[in-house]
Amino acid sequence: MNIILLSGGSGKRLWPLSNDIRSKQFIKIFKTENDEYESMVQRVYRQIRSVDENATVTIATSKTQVSSIHNQLGSEVGVCVEPCRRDTFPAIALATAYLHDVLGISEEESVVVCPVDPYVNQDYFEAVKKLGELADEGSANLVLMGIEPTYPSEKYGYVIPASKEQVSKVATFKEKPDIKTAESYIAQGALWNGGVFAYKLKYVLEKAHQLIDFADYRDLFAKYETLNKISFDYAVVEKEDNIEVMRFAGQWKDLGTWNTLTEAMEEASIGKVMLNEKCENVHVINELDVPVLCMGLNDVVVSASAEGILVSDKEQSSYIKPFVDKIDQQIMFAEKSWGSFRVLDVQEESLTIKVTLNPGNRMNYHSHERRDEVWNVISGTGRAVIDGEIKTVKAGDVIQMPAGCKHSILADTELKLIEVQIGQDISVEDKQKFDLELD
Repeated sequence: MNIILLSGGSGKRLWPLSNDIRSKQFIKIFKTENDEYESMVQRVYRQIRSVDENATVTIATSKTQVSSIHNQLGSEVGVCVEPCRRDTFPAIALATAYLHDVLGISEEESVVVCPVDPYVNQDYFEAVKKLGELADEGSANLVLMGIEPTYPSEKYGYVIPASKEQVSKVATFKEKPDIKTAESYIAQGALWNGGVFAYKLKYVLEKAHQLIDFADYRDLFAKYETLNKISFDYAVVEKEDNIEVMRFAGQWKDLGTWNTLTEAMEEASIGKVMLNEKCENVHVINELDVPVLCMGLNDVVVSASAEGILVSDKEQSSYIKPFVDKIDQQIMFAEKSWGSFRVLDVQEESLTIKVTLNPGNRMNYHSHERRDEVWNVISGTGRAVIDGEIKTVKAGDVIQMPAGCKHSILADTELKLIEVQIGQDISVEDKQKFDLELD
């Protein structure tokens, strides 16, 4: 089974746990059998592997999410990086070309495209596998998954099947409606369009070549910034006559707001949280190292992170985006391919960060021209590389790096350090990378 997972989004509606580089799919809120927490993308990836352990999974995403993907899923998962955002048709065309030209997958094989962050059970991915099999049969150029609606929603487009069979020709598509119109669509047997569909690689490659002048994946990648923004629905789906829809009646939720997200939480709280007995329908997620105490609250969500603190009525939490748009501050927490960092203090000419490196990982070998840095190792062991010289480091060690000094650090165990940056112009652009080989 070949699967393309579309990973987009930014950190607006689930602030303060998400930000411009930490989208909702990377927030760890789902409890596992080992009493640990996993994110949406980890949950979906695990579910895919349980249905087909040999599935070829490729995540189509922006470069800002690559570090989080590798941090949470490892380096083996395929990633097709969009040079910039150009909506779903260019993203799917690029990912399809990547499967064919880079991974060498045959034009005759099918691929299923779906969002990276649905909240679903195992039967969803059994249906995804069936969708790919229907595309393999080739009776239709496109096969959609139609979700049986549970209420008249304004958030989704609708697919109206030509019959009530499990797999049917598509009669027509409908745009996102108002509630009354949605009710009439459902009365006609309409299904939610969940953005899940399957096709043979050659079909989308042909469509891509019809609409875009390119030779292969690398050529398309190079021209990507010049492409028009257009959705796959507008460019392909709504113009295709030979199209079928397969019904899916299992659980399917889009956890796009705090209200819907808390509905999927197995526990009322995560982190250091205390709720008194007068609290009803209250959910708290606390990523800080200080306790959060809630008393006598009803229908409230509370979220605390390095980015800020949200206290909101659950219904009102769906409307936070315009307020978050007004917040202008640097990223305070981010996952990297090697671990994570959390900003502790911001001053005019200094920045203090807590860095956590995962065992066996290291930072890029790099230098800064306009700032000095100091590392204070607080736990773990590793090796620092300073201008080519390798030094073993442990808790209590202090490493100073003046501007222009090349440096990196590798974690032999989990390694935590406090990094202090000092300079008049502290900027993410002030970084030059170098090659480094370590035994």
